[in-house]
Amino acid sequence: MSVPGDVDDARWRVFRPLWGRVAAWVVWVLAAGGSLLVGLTANGPLGGAAVNKLSFVAFAVAVTWLLWRLGGVHAVPSASGLAVRNLIYTRRLEWAQIVEVRLGPNDPWVRLDLADGGTLAVMGVQRADGERGMAEARRLRSLVTELGETHGPA
Repeated sequence: MSVPGDVDDARWRVFRPLWGRVAAWVVWVLAAGGSLLVGLTANGPLGGAAVNKLSFVAFAVAVTWLLWRLGGVHAVPSASGLAVRNLIYTRRLEWAQIVEVRLGPNDPWVRLDLADGGTLAVMGVQRADGERGMAEARRLRSLVTELGETHGPA
């Protein structure tokens, strides 16, 4: 069995969405860039007020943070488990904690069924990526099957 870091083993690549990152960049340019442009160049009775300019800049900062997080969702496989970074938090799982990998017809991203009865979204593998997303879901499922305690060899 190969380990993470093997040049020839593509199984250990980080799971990252393609179109989610592109959309985050495009929306960032439009929303944050437009807000900054308006906030810093607006004049007139309301546009010249410092509090109004500051609110546009604050909005741009908030949008930048949100889209940075959204564009940075991913999952990192390793020999010991899977680290899933979603929008707000990062969660590390051992392979044995993952019971099943699901990507149903109406699911926007992969969902993991966990041994404790819970589920965890993996926003790094998205249906919006089409066949690439489906292939990434299959790759994740094969890692769980190979390395997970519940599906691995007895």
